Amino acid sequence: MAWLDKISFTVLIVMALALGMAPFSGQSHLIEKLQLLQAGQLTKGIDIFDLFMHGAPIILLLLKTIRVYQIKFKT
Repeated sequence: MAWLDKISFTVLIVMALALGMAPFSGQSHLIEKLQLLQAGQLTKGIDIFDLFMHGAPIILLLLKTIRVYQIKFKT
């Protein structure tokens, strides 16, 4: 997890906002793919990749936040 420690919160926040909200007109791809997943219609490879691509920065941001708090309160 040392690679995650090297990424700054600022970079992760910008990435999460940019990819989480893209495209900026209409419904975001992330919301669209989550709705497909919930409906059980997320079957195309491109849709699964799209969900991963748009959701990865948010997951990394959550993982980094958890890691920082674990390190902070461990001692």
